[in-house]
Amino acid sequence: MYQVITMYGDNEPWWFFEEWQADIQETASFDSLDEAVDYYENRWNELRNTNTYSNAKQNFLSAFWKEQDERWCEECDDYLQQYWGLALLKDEQPLTVDSRKEFYETANYSGKAKCCKRLEQGA
Repeated sequence: MYQVITMYGDNEPWWFFEEWQADIQETASFDSLDEAVDYYENRWNELRNTNTYSNAKQNFLSAFWKEQDERWCEECDDYLQQYWGLALLKDEQPLTVDSRKEFYETANYSGKAKCCKRLEQGA
């Protein structure tokens, strides 16, 4: 079974930090990889069109964000960038299959992306 998950939180989807599932906003399940890829590509286009920046890995893991979309972290005493994450998984694990190049070669970044210093020490 394949899943396409949409997440929202402090981290890009490829980190899979402890309790990463708490950031899941939506899950769509599919019996075939082709159906999952079609859904992922449609969702990827939606998120790309509604955000300023993106970054992606080759195996269907993408992050999208806007500079102004931040939250205050008491532990860090700083603002943390918030990301929309998109991931295509098989049995809730990352794929080893590469996505089409346009989904990871068109990444654009903002120098502002960072994660909680608390997580860096615990990872």
